[in-house]
Amino acid sequence: MEVKTWDVIIVGGGVIGLSLAIALRKRGVQVLVVERGEPGREASHAAAGMLADSLEGTPTALQTLATASAHMYPEFSLELNDESGIKVDLRDQGTVVLDPAGSQESAAALSLAELEPALADPNRPAKFLKERSVDPRALVAAALKAAKHRAVDISSGTAVTSVLLSNGKVAGVTAGKTHYSAPLVVNCAGAWAGQIAPHRFPTRPVKGQMLSVVGQPVLRHVIRAPEVYLVPRSDGRILIGTTVEDAGYDKRTDAANIHRMHQAAVRMVPALAQARILEAWAGLRPGTPDDLPILGATSTPGYFVAAWHFRDGILLAPITAHVMAQVVTGASPEYDLAAFAPGRFETERA
Repeated sequence: MEVKTWDVIIVGGGVIGLSLAIALRKRGVQVLVVERGEPGREASHAAAGMLADSLEGTPTALQTLATASAHMYPEFSLELNDESGIKVDLRDQGTVVLDPAGSQESAAALSLAELEPALADPNRPAKFLKERSVDPRALVAAALKAAKHRAVDISSGTAVTSVLLSNGKVAGVTAGKTHYSAPLVVNCAGAWAGQIAPHRFPTRPVKGQMLSVVGQPVLRHVIRAPEVYLVPRSDGRILIGTTVEDAGYDKRTDAANIHRMHQAAVRMVPALAQARILEAWAGLRPGTPDDLPILGATSTPGYFVAAWHFRDGILLAPITAHVMAQVVTGASPEYDLAAFAPGRFETERA
């Protein structure tokens, strides 16, 4: 019996893996995505969706990619809308940053009371950023449907444990008792990417807890403050987040943290005291020691990594898919990826 093979296997079915699969299919590449759980249900599902590419929140080395990716989002989201029929709720009303570091801009100059009249303190120092936001759950659902529409094969429910090698080159992956064959593999497994042989990377999961509410008031802008941030959705939901915790792979929510965030949001927007709590959840951001993603080819021929985007996986999905599709197919990447090379961390796994 003939064994099926693919041109490329992508390990990980989050927004990064699915976006890359779509980009590769556009180039005529046969792609298999292997996901340990349900596609799109890990970090992508848990994210807030702020497309924050502003200078103060982005590592210097990442700024060029972040800005480029933010500019790609209208076309990226429209394409996913068209191919999937799912609206990803891309909002461009902007972000209000409260108590911004080093800012001399006053609330009066910003007309904070007019921008967001529900805020408790209309005189709080603030500034406005022309940032967008997106609903990550809708985004990843649209990417999954678009990938299937483009004939991307998807296998879910079993974790990839190792990359198969033949004569020192990639030959596929092992997931449970199943072997999948391909000469090229891209590790997009997020917080779990470091667990896949033959290489290991000094990476960690960073837990973030959030909750969502619905009811009055309806906020127009993303609100970012030192104590909490608020992300409105077009359907009336407001997301409240988030924590930053080194808690391993524990994705349980903590009632005290959820209560603390809710109360911080109510102090900032008193009317939220009457809003109904819909849901609380936690996700694992994939982090590295230098808080930069790992993008590019490893020392093993045919093995690539596109993972560990930390807070910026949703933001960086379009540009990661674009440049990694170039790298995987042998083209020169449009952007310099030297700062993100796997070799800065790569060691052989025992």
